[in-house]
Amino acid sequence: MNAPIIEWKKWTILVATIWIQAFTGTNFDFPSYSTQLKSVLQISQVELNYLSMASDFGKLFGWCSGLLLLYFPVGVIVIMAALLGLFGYGLQWLLIQRLISLPYFMAFILCLSAGCSITWFNTVCFVLCIKNFPNNSPLALSLSISFNGLTAALYNLIATEISSHGNINSTSYLILNAFLPLITSIAAIFPILQSSGNNLQTDDADNKDDAHTFTFLYILAAITGLYLFFFDTPSQSILLVVMLLVVFPLMSPKFVYALKRAHHVEEQSYSLVEMNSYSEFFEEQSASILKRCGFGMFDKMIAKDQLVVLGEEHAASVLVTRIDFWLYYIGYFCTGTIGLVYSNNLGQICQSLGYSSETEAIVTIYSTCSFFGRLISSVPDLISCFCSPHMNTKRYTTRTGWLALSLVPMPVAFLVLFFSGSKSSLSLATGLIGICSGFVFSAAVSITSELFGSKSTGINHNILITNIPLGSLLYGVLGGVIYDHHIKGSNEVVFVGGSRVCMGRECYNETFGWWGCISLFGLGSSFLLFVRTKRAYQDYYQRRNLVLCDI
Repeated sequence: MNAPIIEWKKWTILVATIWIQAFTGTNFDFPSYSTQLKSVLQISQVELNYLSMASDFGKLFGWCSGLLLLYFPVGVIVIMAALLGLFGYGLQWLLIQRLISLPYFMAFILCLSAGCSITWFNTVCFVLCIKNFPNNSPLALSLSISFNGLTAALYNLIATEISSHGNINSTSYLILNAFLPLITSIAAIFPILQSSGNNLQTDDADNKDDAHTFTFLYILAAITGLYLFFFDTPSQSILLVVMLLVVFPLMSPKFVYALKRAHHVEEQSYSLVEMNSYSEFFEEQSASILKRCGFGMFDKMIAKDQLVVLGEEHAASVLVTRIDFWLYYIGYFCTGTIGLVYSNNLGQICQSLGYSSETEAIVTIYSTCSFFGRLISSVPDLISCFCSPHMNTKRYTTRTGWLALSLVPMPVAFLVLFFSGSKSSLSLATGLIGICSGFVFSAAVSITSELFGSKSTGINHNILITNIPLGSLLYGVLGGVIYDHHIKGSNEVVFVGGSRVCMGRECYNETFGWWGCISLFGLGSSFLLFVRTKRAYQDYYQRRNLVLCDI
């Protein structure tokens, strides 16, 4: 099989993961129908938050898909994930339509099944990206994961097109959640099957040219996000979106390959594979790091159990004993997970502020900004592809430092929500929270791989994301208890769909204050992680440059 065909096949697999991610981020539209679900089940805000948590709780079962991938083809797992979603969302639609009657426990199981579906889709995409792009997996992962943030915008566009007179029925999203992932999975199976039994990895010379195709695809992704975000839904064209998601991505590898012969530029790939070959160097560096830390209390705290080797494999039993892992865990738990809980509560937040009619638009802002946050996370990798490998190591940005910097807007966003309940403030804060949480979701897999070893990423990342259901429970219950407390203490009784609701800024104002303080704590934890890992990144780049100079 000649190189152009192999190159094109691996890119079609990446495009297939983009399709899957774009139409399976179905947890983003939960706020669009959560109010109806609450009314049908006659439950409190706390109980509704438990249902939201159930979808996140499905992430605890992500390891099942990884285990099944050892015994079944990828295509089988994709279809199984789609059927889990069909079961979970399909029965929820029947429940809201009052065609069936189910107890609260069964509704919880349906949300859990839907959450498992999303996690299984994600696992398949991670495996395909890492397998087919071993030298540029961070770029492939960020690009693929970013489209997950466009799901709500795409569903909003499709729901608008199929609705009569532009009046969107909120339950339409459940129908789309049930069937669109299944249709997308069937379409994606054909390119995915090409990876089965075939080695699509190419030599280093071909990998050096990946940067051009990635750049083209990232520009295309940005154009897609801008179009869905800045153009009103009624004026958007499904045909153009299909061109941006299907036709142009499939054509881009052919286009880039055609330009190779006219202007061939060799690019350097950013890979951590070389690190294990120089473990002796890093062992020597650990002693010098301790000397440089000094005798101050802060320096001693930074030096204790400090990570000095990037890419060193960590077994699960070793991982949970590392200070750096728990700083990373807390940083994720106090920032990215809060952003996810915030998005799940957007339906009630908009309702309490009097913007119920704007719920779909606010959800679209969050999901689209989350999309751009995921794209931004790949900026260091794109820059490293086009920079000289011999440049000074101080010009490189550590991924943990980039993570800490990206989290600064989150406490600011909650501060804006705390002091203002206007529609513009809600939109601005939602966008900032979306960018921050999207960055965390996208960068997490690559950071886990770099800090704790690429071979152990599957297990270690599943340990990391256990913070999501835990945070969903704790933060959701906190918001729900405060919400229900204001309902009971209110002199004004307001019913929507048969359920008593809270109206006014005070319903979530205290919650915003708590979430803001927690996110500030997460920012501090992420900054400590950056300080503790900065030296390891610098040593890696120094050694990398020395090796390149010797070649």
